[in-house]
Amino acid sequence: MNLINMDSENRVVLNVGGIRHETYKATLKKIPATRLSRLTEALANYDPILNEYFFDRHPGVFAQVLNYYRTGKLHYPTDVCGPLFEEELEFWGLDSNQVEPCCWMTYTQHRDTQETLAVLDRLDLDTEKPSEEELARKFGFEEDYFKGSVSWWQNMKPQIWSLFDEPYSSNSAKIIGVASVFFICVSILSFCLKTHPDMRVPIIKNITVRTANGSSSWVLDKQTTNAHLAFFYIECVCNAWFTLEILVRFISSPNKWKFIRSSVNIIDYIATLSFYIDLVLQKFASHLENADILEFFSIIRIMRLFKLTRHSSGLKILIQTFRASAKELTLLVFFLVLGIVIFASLVYYAERIQANPHNDFNSIPLGLWWALVTMTTVGYGDMAPKTYVGMFVGALCALAGVLTIALPVPVIVSNFAMYYSHTQARAKLPKKRRRVLAVEPMRPIPTRTPGKYT
Repeated sequence: MNLINMDSENRVVLNVGGIRHETYKATLKKIPATRLSRLTEALANYDPILNEYFFDRHPGVFAQVLNYYRTGKLHYPTDVCGPLFEEELEFWGLDSNQVEPCCWMTYTQHRDTQETLAVLDRLDLDTEKPSEEELARKFGFEEDYFKGSVSWWQNMKPQIWSLFDEPYSSNSAKIIGVASVFFICVSILSFCLKTHPDMRVPIIKNITVRTANGSSSWVLDKQTTNAHLAFFYIECVCNAWFTLEILVRFISSPNKWKFIRSSVNIIDYIATLSFYIDLVLQKFASHLENADILEFFSIIRIMRLFKLTRHSSGLKILIQTFRASAKELTLLVFFLVLGIVIFASLVYYAERIQANPHNDFNSIPLGLWWALVTMTTVGYGDMAPKTYVGMFVGALCALAGVLTIALPVPVIVSNFAMYYSHTQARAKLPKKRRRVLAVEPMRPIPTRTPGKYT
């Protein structure tokens, strides 16, 4: 009987979420400085009638917690979310880094998800109209909003910003967004068409020449061609819109410094500024030699296509995918460069082993171009090995290129699918949720002494 009593005294009953667990007190002492290692009958959650401790916590997680005390191995239950598991471990006083390696990949998935959601928050993909309080906080007049002393400019500034920077905020913003896309497309189309020979006007000059009999005569000489004058007027109209758009967005932006540092805005005002610089150079530097080279810098205007990211969430996700896959892309370039150098050297010496009067590989630098074209599976055919050894090296180069390019592609595709799926899920997520009220502590019921109020 004494042994039975001693065994019952060493056992403890834990009621977690309505599920009773029974274990030895010595088991709970294995991990000191935790909540379960400091259980005493003086605690408020101890029930002397049932002789058990009650905890209103998740019972499924506690089963793994108690198993950690028994075996020393902490496993992650797959039927709960990662943040919930971390909250439960924090309540019981355990360290989440003690999760076993077999469960670590599954357990840390929620951290990757939180990082992805943080990235999507920075991309500003939400089309939900913010409240007046959120707008006041965003534009820095929150104190005036609560005081009720908001000026007319403070009221107009968020509306102008939404009109020009958030195409899906209202019907008027959609119209301005369509106009912006229209001018971008017209500007790019004009930039491309003005280089076509049929769209250019020749510059003809009279030149006086001496004939064979000593008399003078004149001939017409076509020196160069210029773009048609209509393209100049088209560019003037487009750049007038771009200039107005930049100024309005800058004046109404909530954060001027953030606006200036934005990569898309940098491309925008550099492309617009290049138009005015081009006008000045044509007026004052057109007589200089090789002045046509200055037109090369106008290619920056083609970068306006990146402005379409403000109107398409898919482009934002695609750009973010390349940012997230920077390590894989760097690894791809490294392996390509390594393979190009190796196979260019091999094919150079392979073509010199046998007699080859039509050898295309006169140097290793020429072989670098062939190796690049072969490994990327383009195959222009301008250079090709003629010997059997060179053909064997070419076959190995083509196979190595296919394998090298195919390896990082699944990672890039999975990153794009991850961002896109989270974006679609956020679009369907309700913005207003029901809040759970905090449980107020119960007031202790006073006990009456029998016969005191008789």
